[in-house]
Amino acid sequence: MFRWGVLSTAKIGVTAVIPAICDAENSVLSGIASRDLMKARAVAERFGAPHAFGSYEAMLASKDIDGVYIPLPTSQHVEWSLKAAEAGKHVLCEKPISLHASEIAALQRARDTNGVLISEAFMVTYHPQWLKVRELIAQGAIGKLRRVQAAFTYFNKDAGNMRNQLSLGGGALPDIGVYPTVVTRFVTGKEPVRVTATVERDPDFGTDRYASVRADFDGFELTFYVATQLAARQSIVFHGDEGYIEVLAPFNTGKYDHAKITLHNSNHSGATEYNFSDVNHYRLQVEAFARAAKGEDVPVFTLENSVLNQKLIDAIYRADETGQWEAV
Repeated sequence: MFRWGVLSTAKIGVTAVIPAICDAENSVLSGIASRDLMKARAVAERFGAPHAFGSYEAMLASKDIDGVYIPLPTSQHVEWSLKAAEAGKHVLCEKPISLHASEIAALQRARDTNGVLISEAFMVTYHPQWLKVRELIAQGAIGKLRRVQAAFTYFNKDAGNMRNQLSLGGGALPDIGVYPTVVTRFVTGKEPVRVTATVERDPDFGTDRYASVRADFDGFELTFYVATQLAARQSIVFHGDEGYIEVLAPFNTGKYDHAKITLHNSNHSGATEYNFSDVNHYRLQVEAFARAAKGEDVPVFTLENSVLNQKLIDAIYRADETGQWEAV
């Protein structure tokens, strides 16, 4: 069994990833770390973890931990991923793993030097609905892909929330803009060439609260908008010359809606639905990561992939600043 430690008692860990670790067939929750030992003990007791640590350093020094899941604020992801790798721990870090593509090189060096696995936690890439979308596009089920159109929004004006704190890496693009980009790249196997964008920042928080983006790929375009102060919505459509694919709950399956994709033909005379019930992509991610960390040849989200995705996010910010097309 792969022995997991979790750095912090963050909500995403407690509500999604820790339960997935507990349910995973090849994993066990070994410890919780927090700068507040009482909080660490409370979460450890809740989930039956045998160890609670009053500091992150204490967890990284423990021989009872094989790898760590890091759901800390975004601005701390690189720092603690590096420290964990240098301590010989495998690392599954929440997205985005970095706020700048250039910072990921240090993580690659630490991975290679210390012989550990470091992976960004894009749980969507483990969900069978996205494997199916990739398969359908590769098979030519919608003909030639010409356009991908997506939206991901929620409403949150809580000043105390890290998503609204610039110093912690908050903002719409780091938090949710990474999803339309990563799934489009994942299912097409292609990379963007150039991008143009408009970004609007909150006057009080300084974080980007809305972004409208167009990215040109080889043969098709991706357009999407993300927002932290609009009514909650998720959607994505892959439109080809012989049909299109709609994904009902593309990013938060289960929480937003159930996992279903619909394949429409060119004249809209028929549709095929693919349903994926009782799938926990967090559990699938945990299990795949644990197998890969133990040396099995299973696909996981690589740091090389992280660099490519973050390069697009970096280019979006540049395009907003210059008001021009920017190369990715």
